[in-house]
This record gives sequence, C-alpha cells and structure tokens, in this order.
Amino acid sequence: MGRLFGTDGVRGVANKELTAPLAYQLGQAGAHVLKNGNKAPKIVVGSDTRISGDMLETALISGICSVGGEALCVGVVPTPVVAFLTRYFKADAGVVISASHNPVEFNGIKFFNYEGYKLPDEIEDRIEKIILDRSEEILQPIGNEIGKKTTIENADDLYIEFLKKTIDVDFKGFKIALDCANGAAYRVAPRIFEELGAQVEAIHYHPDGTNINRKCGSTHPEDLQKLVVEKQCDLGLAFDGDADRLIAVDHKGEIVDGDKILVICGLDLKDKDKLKDNTLVVTVMSNLGLDKALQENDCKFIKTSVGDRYVLEAMLKDGYSLGGEQSGHVIFLDHNTTGDGLLTALQLTMVLKHKNKSLRELASVMKVYPQVLVNAKVSNSKKYDYMNDSVIQEEIKKVEDHFHGKGRVLIRPSGTEPLVRVMIEGEKQEELDQIAKDLASLIEERLQ
Repeated sequence: MGRLFGTDGVRGVANKELTAPLAYQLGQAGAHVLKNGNKAPKIVVGSDTRISGDMLETALISGICSVGGEALCVGVVPTPVVAFLTRYFKADAGVVISASHNPVEFNGIKFFNYEGYKLPDEIEDRIEKIILDRSEEILQPIGNEIGKKTTIENADDLYIEFLKKTIDVDFKGFKIALDCANGAAYRVAPRIFEELGAQVEAIHYHPDGTNINRKCGSTHPEDLQKLVVEKQCDLGLAFDGDADRLIAVDHKGEIVDGDKILVICGLDLKDKDKLKDNTLVVTVMSNLGLDKALQENDCKFIKTSVGDRYVLEAMLKDGYSLGGEQSGHVIFLDHNTTGDGLLTALQLTMVLKHKNKSLRELASVMKVYPQVLVNAKVSNSKKYDYMNDSVIQEEIKKVEDHFHGKGRVLIRPSGTEPLVRVMIEGEKQEELDQIAKDLASLIEERLQ
C-alpha cells in the first residue's frame, strides 16, 4: 500500500480508495496521536456536502470514540470553520471530510492540530505508520471510558460572529453575486453578506450530495460571470466545494484571480502599516504581473513551492501576515490559520468600501502576463535530470536572456506523473506558444 497522506490530507475515490474502514483507522490513529496529553481527546469534525460524507463521518467518529475521544460534530461547514472552532473549543484537533474542488466521487480526510494548523509531515507519518505498520499499540477502553459524539448546533453562528470582527464596515449599497459551488458555504455565505447589508444574488447554493463543484464554483465561474453582468452586480464571489479558496469577478464579468486579490489586499494592508515587512508570500506559479505590481508599489515578495502548506510554512517562519496562491487560496494569518474563502471575500469587499473604488479599478494595478503551460512526456526516472542537463539549461538561459526581464521560464517535474511541466510567461502569446513547445520537445528528446 502506498503513502496515505498527500499534500492536503488523505484523498481518493470514496468507497474505493478512501473507504469506511480506512476512515475508522484514521479516526483511531489521529485521536491517539493528537490527544495532546489528554486521556480523552476532543476533536472537532466537519464536512462538505458530498454524498459520501455521511459514510466517512460515521466511520471516522466511530474510530475517535473507540479510543475514548469526544467528537464535536459541527456538520456541513467550510474547512476554515473547523480550524477556527478547533481553537474556539480548545480541542485537541480538528478533522475535515472534504475533497475541496474535486468532483463528487472523490473525498478526503484532513487533520488540523490544536492550534488550527495543518499537520507537519512527521505527524502525518506517525499516523500513517500506526495504520500501515501497527507501529504503536492503540488502547481501546471499555465501559464509561468509551468516547462520545457531541453535536454542535451553532457552528455557523460562531463563525459568522468571528468573521464580522475581522472587518470594520458594512456592505450596504453593494449588490453582490455569490457562487457557493453547491458546497460547504451554501448557508453561511449568503447569510453573512445579507446580514452585512449587501443585496445578494446567490447561485449554486442548493446541494443535493452529488452536484458539488459541478460546472460551478471557483474552478468554473462562467455562470457567475454571466450573472454579475445580467444583474448589474458590483462584483461576484466564487467559492470552491469546501470554501477555502475564492475567485472574484468584476462588474464587467472579468475574472479577478488569487494573484490580483493578493495584490489588492496586500497594498491596502501596506497603506495601513499592517503588512509585515511590506512582504507577501506567494508561489512560483504566481503571475509575473504580480511581481511587477508589487515592485512598482514598494512591496516585496517571497516565493515558495506550489501548495498553500508551503506558503503557510514560510509565513509562520518569519511572521508574515498575508500569502496565497493564484488559485484563490489566501491566508490572512492575523485572522485565521488556513486559507479561508469567506474571510478573503470580506477582506476584499472591505477594501472596495474603504477606497470607494470598483473591483475592476483596483485590479488594474496588476497587468496579467500571458502564461503557457506545456507538459513534456519523459521517463519517470529521469524527470528531475533537466537540472543537470547542460543542453536543456543552456536553452533555458537563452530564453530568459531573450525576455530581458519581461518574461520567465519555470520548469517543474510532476509529483505523480512521468511529466516535466514547462511554463513560459511573457508579453506575446504566439511567441510564448512556440517557445514552450520547442523547449518541451527538447526536454522530451533529452530525457527519454
């Protein structure tokens, strides 16, 4: 059996790869490892709207209870709610049953520690070894020491109260379109914007267990783009299935992605002297336009590997307050410990209110450079060899010299497939297409 944990918990096709017995084992091992010295660990459990959630939640809770733990069940809530409530209830850990933006047949189980942060690799490895190698004995109590399930009825209320404290304005006068992806934000997103005074036009907020992320949400914002224009909204906000990411739409129906959201919010925090060292943490996949916009406004940036866990690691290391990804994972570390789509939506809308400017006007500070991504098919054993291949490296240098700082080359081996991903960024689309194709062909030729 292969490694259970990936970059974002345990993921797989529900009832095939991610089964009820595995969820039970994860509940047992997770409660055993994360009990933080407590004899009876307390663990917050939440999920998104997938049909497989009930099956996996039942098994997970059984595992927690079998080792004497208490499962605080908060129902269907966004992933960041579990991180928040873990801290709020002073629990030993939190668990989310969700596969985020993936199709309905997938599901996942992701842990947070008692501080609301994703688990470090060594803790995931320990849980995994217990399950796969029986590396530690897990005691299973009897009688009155068996654990229990407690249902938390007011999770939405607690989260909304928390979110409102992160802003200092209302949204009266705004007409806002929301796409809830038929996912975990379907109740809380329309409610909080209405309570803050906005006129809300909501779509994809009727989950039936099977329609999560189906042609909707942050990965498919086409319906939201049309709605914003048709209803003449000031802006649109699209969440993914577990609402830990946000993609926005301006009043003309144009996408405002995570990069632009980071620039808008980052510059606003800088103006308020709330941006630590005037620095944002972003990934290597962030658009070159983000680099330019920050440099032109006397901001710095640090780049990490792709993945919000790497962004968070860099933020925690040096205490930075804002970071995120082009995909819409944005972390406001002064407020929450993980990417939070609703928190990001409120922060972004607050900037519009404070500056009395449209989203389109604020987003114009960043020019988006065209990006081209081509996959080079290579031998799996050689996909890292491009770094030491003098012919490939010489060609990369030629391309970079050609751009004169107005473009870049990013080569990245796939973590799961025999591919090397070639990303070229610059000003002329047709030129980029040809350069990317030629470079990918060279890599394929050299690394077969």
